[in-house]
Amino acid sequence: MPSMKAIKNRIKSVENTRQITKAMQLVATSKMRKAKERIEESRPFFETLSQALSDISRSVSDFSSPFTQEKKEGKACHIVIAGDRGLAGGYNNNLFKSLDYKDGDVIFPIGKKVVEYFGKKDVTFFTTEYQIAADVKISDCNSIGQALADAFEKGEFTSLDIYYTGFVNVLSQVPASKEILPLAPSDDGEKKKALIEYDPSPEAVFAKIIPHYISGIIYGGVCESIASELSARRTAMENATDNAGEIIDSLSLTYNRARQAAITQELTEIVAGSQN
Repeated sequence: MPSMKAIKNRIKSVENTRQITKAMQLVATSKMRKAKERIEESRPFFETLSQALSDISRSVSDFSSPFTQEKKEGKACHIVIAGDRGLAGGYNNNLFKSLDYKDGDVIFPIGKKVVEYFGKKDVTFFTTEYQIAADVKISDCNSIGQALADAFEKGEFTSLDIYYTGFVNVLSQVPASKEILPLAPSDDGEKKKALIEYDPSPEAVFAKIIPHYISGIIYGGVCESIASELSARRTAMENATDNAGEIIDSLSLTYNRARQAAITQELTEIVAGSQN
């Protein structure tokens, strides 16, 4: 059995760890509330843009755009959003397991863990500028959307999709993906009669909205990923705090038994000495 001093030092060490994990749990909980608000605020913007694109594509009988043309051959570009650090359970690993990419595809990483994961593989990065997902703002997403739209139009890749972790609730976060380009025109029956005149043309307006559409999807993915990461970290730190408490209880019991055994040993020695 370890000495009483060793057990006491171990208890003190675990108590310090519990204080840290408890603090991280509280911080993650506080930040998660703000992240959830960002999710709700971002959704109307994306829904409005999506509806606008649908209305434009249905307003013209012979509508054609490079952003709606499917190509069977060519490489894909994958936007992958993950965390900036660990201590979040299986948050990052679960996302990486869901990825579907092939040799030659282009990766657009958002988050330090994405760069670390693909840095060990033979892939081409579109850019590594956005390594801190928590620092990505709507203005950054606008720049990203424009860059990706231009690259797609030039034929640098033939399809664009996004991988992120969808926030279901505090206890559930699920890896998700969405195809962004080419954008399939809405086909729900007859063409909708145009109530709006587009200048200079529906195709030009459609192309102008596409970068904002891409940025809206990316911003929504970033918001959901951050909320999911914070939620996963909160859960992981809560479990760590509970486990630390159990370890402290077990060590305290061991310490008390060792202390009782030491007292018993001393009493036995005193009694034996008095009888001599």
